[in-house]
Amino acid sequence: MAEARIRRGGTARLSSARGKATKGGRGRTLKRQSSIDRLLESLPISEATLQRLASWAIVAIFAAVLIGLAMIFGLPALAQKQAAEIAARAGFEVEKVEVRGVERMDEMPVYNIALGQVDRSMLSLDLPKVRAEMLKLGWVKDARISRRLPDTLVVDIVERDPVAVWQHDGQLHLIDVGGAVLQSVTASAMPDLPLVVGPNANRQTAGLNRLMENAPSLKPMLAGATWVGNRRWDLRFQSGETLSLPEGDKDSGAALVNFARMDGVNRLLGRGIVRFDMRDPDRFVLRLPQGRVEEKPMDGADKSAAAPTAGEEG
Repeated sequence: MAEARIRRGGTARLSSARGKATKGGRGRTLKRQSSIDRLLESLPISEATLQRLASWAIVAIFAAVLIGLAMIFGLPALAQKQAAEIAARAGFEVEKVEVRGVERMDEMPVYNIALGQVDRSMLSLDLPKVRAEMLKLGWVKDARISRRLPDTLVVDIVERDPVAVWQHDGQLHLIDVGGAVLQSVTASAMPDLPLVVGPNANRQTAGLNRLMENAPSLKPMLAGATWVGNRRWDLRFQSGETLSLPEGDKDSGAALVNFARMDGVNRLLGRGIVRFDMRDPDRFVLRLPQGRVEEKPMDGADKSAAAPTAGEEG
């Protein structure tokens, strides 16, 4: 009996010790879980949201890896090309061109550029490239290109305005105020515009317009102008006379104003005088047809008049 009690007691003591150990271990486990729970509970988001964020983070990392691999092996360009081919087969390809704003120029070069692209898919058509090619056309000052699905390209053109005809190297060209060559013209089909003659005369057209603004009464009578020696103008009037002006914007403008004043007083134009020479600021020289003498004096001229016998000078 005593031995049995000792065994039971020993068993009881062992069980009690295990129970205490287990209880202590469970206590520590519960304590650690409580700390994590408190940390999670302190966050302003729920546990479900945290799980979704973790899932999205894994997906984002996986997608980034795939994109990186695709870029390394050129897959985006291939995918874009395939998408463009699919769109073209589905009918999304440039088949029509609508041109707006054209009044003078020939529209055919615009159509040729728009329909001549290697890749005519509406999805991948390079609009800046098409616009750049159209801006190379002489008449085109500006252009705007847009798509109209499924198959139409809309081209809005801003044309240049012709202000003169430039004669150079035996050729005639329409030019705008900036000197841009618009197109070639023939002598039989010349428009009613002033003729500018000489190397680089087209680049001086804006300066010629400013010069003629000094004498508005003479501007409608101007038939043409020659840019002499790349430094000054000879003006030709519709009545047949030529006016040689000095160099420099200021001096030529002052001389033209003085000539307009004298023409208003003495009617210089239309009297058969061949040339008026105002290159010398101290002399106003008239060149008459050979054998003719000017009888009527010119009132209001503040320069001496003469009829030179020497040839014309540049």
